Amino acid sequence: MSPADVSDYRRREQSVTLSPANEPPNRGEEGRGDHHELLTLNMGPHHPATHGVLRLLVSLEGEVVRDLKPIIGYVHTGIEKTAEDKAYWKVIPVVERMDYLSYYFNALAFCGAVETLLDLEVPKRAQYLRVIHLELNRIASHLVWLGTSALDLGAISVFWYCFRERETILDLFEMSSGQRMHTRYFQVGGVIEDIPAGFEDKLRAFIGVMPERADQYGDILNRNEIVVRRLRGVCPLGEEELLALGVTGPLLRAAGHPWDLRKAEPYCSYDDFDFRVPVGTVGDNYDRFAVRLAEIYESVKIIEQALEGLPAGPYITEDRKIALPPRHELATSMEALIHHFKLVTEGFRVPPGEVYYPIESPRGELGCFVRSDGSAKPVRVHMRDPSFVHLQALAPMVRDNYIADLIATLAMLDPILGGIDR
Repeated sequence: MSPADVSDYRRREQSVTLSPANEPPNRGEEGRGDHHELLTLNMGPHHPATHGVLRLLVSLEGEVVRDLKPIIGYVHTGIEKTAEDKAYWKVIPVVERMDYLSYYFNALAFCGAVETLLDLEVPKRAQYLRVIHLELNRIASHLVWLGTSALDLGAISVFWYCFRERETILDLFEMSSGQRMHTRYFQVGGVIEDIPAGFEDKLRAFIGVMPERADQYGDILNRNEIVVRRLRGVCPLGEEELLALGVTGPLLRAAGHPWDLRKAEPYCSYDDFDFRVPVGTVGDNYDRFAVRLAEIYESVKIIEQALEGLPAGPYITEDRKIALPPRHELATSMEALIHHFKLVTEGFRVPPGEVYYPIESPRGELGCFVRSDGSAKPVRVHMRDPSFVHLQALAPMVRDNYIADLIATLAMLDPILGGIDR
């Protein structure tokens, strides 16, 4: 693994240097006098920075946070339980809606678990097509995070710029699957269809412009003294404490730990691609911002390599007991018609066993546990969603810091409440 310092991604010196006279105040000293009365404040259960419905029970001393308790469950959907009452191939559109900004990752975690139980080999072309869509989804998720986080800091222009690029990505998803979100493009054994004519040209045009657009985001935010002072040195948390809390992904890498499942435990042919793992040095809000921005460049590199090396061959397994037969065969082959009917009505059977399949989502380790009893429905489906795990790190991050810093830190956490409650 070759971690990359986030400073490598600054094409030009864009940072605002704080003079000693302008250093941030000593957080944690506010309100520490003879009077220690605490105010209990309910933030939520509606707040625009949470990407969902979250309630924070905050204990304040003046403007300083002394304690914080997240209260969740407002958007509980029972998706895991619903998945246990459906045939395996019908679970995919359900799990996609958990972390609704990372639908390809939800689908891959589930499909990968089922493929492991089936001992099913996914064609190489299907693996590369998955990687292309995963990294596009990673960029789209980071763009939503960056735009909404900048909005919380008062930088509204970045929000519109980020959503401009996200629209292009959603257009690409619509080309390949027919849907802009929750595409059901990933299937057990591969993907539902090959990429259509014109997709590659539009994708190449996008990855050609995306690094320049990411430079612009960095220019706007790194040259804004207000933004830099709101992020740099604010709410750091060390590597050891993050590991003890089970934190993974950009939050852990911002503290200097280069753990990335695409490198540490490669899946879906990620070991075929040359990319670096951006890491920070301090673990503060600025490093959390810089690591995610740097990951956009790396995702572009992976997509470019996947396009250049895209193998020929099938886009889904040729095992007709697992994958739906091609539509053109239904009119001429009775065997194909029977297989189609049985898969749609009954589904396929999975050998008894259990497996945990982890992948690297935009927010960290996303894992899917599946237990099978040999029938066409899973006995148990459980997702290890990083947003749920990371929410417990919010209190130690913001304790003894200003309530204004709580807003920025919650944004840097990038939680998705659909994945937390599920």
